[in-house]
Amino acid sequence: MIDIREADPGAEEMRAIIQAHFAHSNAAGPAESNHTMDAGSLAATGVRFWALYEDGCPLGCGALKALPDGTAEVKSVHILAEARGRGLARVMMKHLAQIAQDEGLSALVLETGADHLQGYDAARKLYESLGYSYCGPIVGYENDPNSAFMRLALEPAR
Repeated sequence: MIDIREADPGAEEMRAIIQAHFAHSNAAGPAESNHTMDAGSLAATGVRFWALYEDGCPLGCGALKALPDGTAEVKSVHILAEARGRGLARVMMKHLAQIAQDEGLSALVLETGADHLQGYDAARKLYESLGYSYCGPIVGYENDPNSAFMRLALEPAR
């Protein structure tokens, strides 16, 4: 059974996931364009972190970083390689969107690798399929040829 719950990004059980996320980001694009947050940054004020578990075993994570414009930035969505291909990243992304919608945020935004960075192809494809559209740089970022910025408008919760 899949379970998503808030977690401590610094917890021992999260170490392998955070390390795998860093390894992927370091391999997928140039260091000067890497915006991956470490466990300490994911535990900072204004950031909420969730872990995805299957039968009590952590397989992935995702976070939301509150932005001053009434949106939140999706951060650190990662599923361990051995658990990929089962739609778990989609499950996490939908969970984050539901949280943001329930909290009255106007949109979710994110930064990912640009088209020429093939290590981000699957991520861009997932975001596009979830209704995210490409946009200009989001709060806290500048234009970067290695970055793609995306936005998902949210309807108010009923």
